[in-house]
Amino acid sequence: MILLLIIVIAVGGAGAYAWNMMRPLEASTEPIVFEIKSGTGTSKIAEQLQQEGLIRSGLAFKGYLKWKKQGSNFMAGTYSMNPGVSYEEIVNKLNSGEVVPEEMVKFTIPEGYTVLQMADKLSEEGIVDRDEFIKLANDPSAFDVDIIKDIPVDEELRYVLEGYLFPETYELKKDSSTHDVMQRMLEEFQTKVNSIPNLETELQEKKLSLHELLTIASLVEREVVVDAERPLVAGVIYNRIQQDMKLEIDATVQYLLDKPKARLLFKDLKVESPYNMYLNKGLPPGPIASPSLPSIQAALQPEASEYLFYVTKKDGSSGHLFAKTYKEHQQNIAKSKAAQ
Repeated sequence: MILLLIIVIAVGGAGAYAWNMMRPLEASTEPIVFEIKSGTGTSKIAEQLQQEGLIRSGLAFKGYLKWKKQGSNFMAGTYSMNPGVSYEEIVNKLNSGEVVPEEMVKFTIPEGYTVLQMADKLSEEGIVDRDEFIKLANDPSAFDVDIIKDIPVDEELRYVLEGYLFPETYELKKDSSTHDVMQRMLEEFQTKVNSIPNLETELQEKKLSLHELLTIASLVEREVVVDAERPLVAGVIYNRIQQDMKLEIDATVQYLLDKPKARLLFKDLKVESPYNMYLNKGLPPGPIASPSLPSIQAALQPEASEYLFYVTKKDGSSGHLFAKTYKEHQQNIAKSKAAQ
C-alpha cells in the first residue's frame, strides 16, 4: 500500500513538473526574432526555442511534438514571436511558415534608358554599384538567362547587354547584389519577349535576328513619344534600309555622348563610330537603349507606307510630320519651324 502511494505521488509529481515545463513563459510585448535554417531538425529547433527564451524546456517541447505527431512540416525562415506564446501557437507558426516579411526595395527603370542611365539612377538610389553594373553589362556569361546566349559576339558593341535590361518597376529584397538586380531585369526581358505571339515565325519571315529586332525597337523607342506613331516610324526605318539609305537618326549620335544634348551640332554628326547612322548605312551594332514592349512589337509589325522621312512637330504635341520625298520633308521642316 505504501509502495503504491509512493508511485502515485511520483507519477503525480512528474506530471506536475511536465505541466509546469509546458506552461507559457511570462508574456512580453517585446518580440524575439530568430532564424530557423534549412535542414534544422526538431530537436535543434526545440533547443533553439529554449535558448531564445520562448519556452521553458526544449525537452518538454520535443515530448509535446512527439505526442501531437508534429514537427515534420516545420519551415525554415526568420520568425518573430513574443514570450508568452503557447506550444500550439508556436507549432502553427512553424507549420505555416509565418515568417517575418523581408524588407524590400522598389525601383523603376524608365523606357528608353541606356545602360549608363540605369547605372547612374540605380547607384544614386543606393541599389547597385555603378562600376559593377557597367562591368556586368559587358559580361553576359555572368547571368543564367537563355535568351541572352544568342547575343552576337561583336567588339563594336558598346555594352553587350544594352537593350536587354527590361524597363519596368521592380521590387527586390533589400541589399540584393548588383548581379541580382540585373539578373531579375534580364529574366523580365525574357518573360516579356516570350509573351509575343509567333515571334520566331515573324523573325524568320523578316530575316531578322532578335538582336536586330531589338536594335530597331530601341531606335523607335528613342525617336517616338506618341504611341500610335511607333509602327509608322518603324516602317520608315525598314523603308530606308531597303532603299540603301542611311538612317540619319539623331538618337544614334546622342547615344555616343556622355550627356544628351537638346540640339545636336553639325560637328556631332561627324563623330566616328559604328553607331553614328549619319556616317554608316544599315543598323548600328546593337540597341541604343532598352525598348518597351510596344516598341518591340512595332519593330516586329511595322506599318506599311511609302514614307522615308519624318521630322518632329514643334507644336508641343511630340508627334511627327512624315514625307515620301526629300522635297516634302523640307517643306515639313519649314512647317515645323513655323509652329514654334
